[in-house]
Amino acid sequence: MTNAVNAVLAALQQAVKADTALTAALGPQGLSDRTVRPQRFPALVVGTVEARDFSTGEAEGAEILLTLEAWSAVSRREAEGLVAEVRRLADSLPEGLDGFRLVNFRHRRTTSRREVKTGLFVAEAGFRAVVE
Repeated sequence: MTNAVNAVLAALQQAVKADTALTAALGPQGLSDRTVRPQRFPALVVGTVEARDFSTGEAEGAEILLTLEAWSAVSRREAEGLVAEVRRLADSLPEGLDGFRLVNFRHRRTTSRREVKTGLFVAEAGFRAVVE
């Protein structure tokens, strides 16, 4: 299932890098799965990822629950705007992934908050992907 997760993350990274508006906002780091020091804001970071067996009698499959964190030093609106752009891109992810077929990729929820200790704003967007 790890390979399925990597295939979904790679497709997301390619979609983010191909979008000129997101590339302009995020810079060369695009969608990152690690914290880069010093961090440049706004930032889009992979948060929690959970993969579950979703196999049927006919096909092997995986359900992937993925959280993306959009960070902003400016406002909650900026962080939520990044999530909205990723949601727009998610609708056009390719069906064919590296060795897998993306059955669906859907937004589940978004929560946002201001981190008191840092003063930064974060919007956490949960997605569900099913791959075969």
